[in-house]
Amino acid sequence: MLALSRKTNESIMLGNDIEITVLEIKGDQVKIGVNAPKSVAIFRKEIYVQIQEENKKAAEQQVDRDTIEKLFKI
Repeated sequence: MLALSRKTNESIMLGNDIEITVLEIKGDQVKIGVNAPKSVAIFRKEIYVQIQEENKKAAEQQVDRDTIEKLFKI
């Protein structure tokens, strides 16, 4: 892991098109801004983990033939 020190209004770049800026520091909380292309999905880690867990559950779920036929109106 790379650890960097930044002050308010200072940034770091990830690649050529993602900029992370420290917007505000209050006590033990840091507010950051992320400037990235719309094609880049950005999530808080806890939300990202929940999405991955739900995707895994959905992939493991079995669907019967009748349900598939109803979805596609076969």
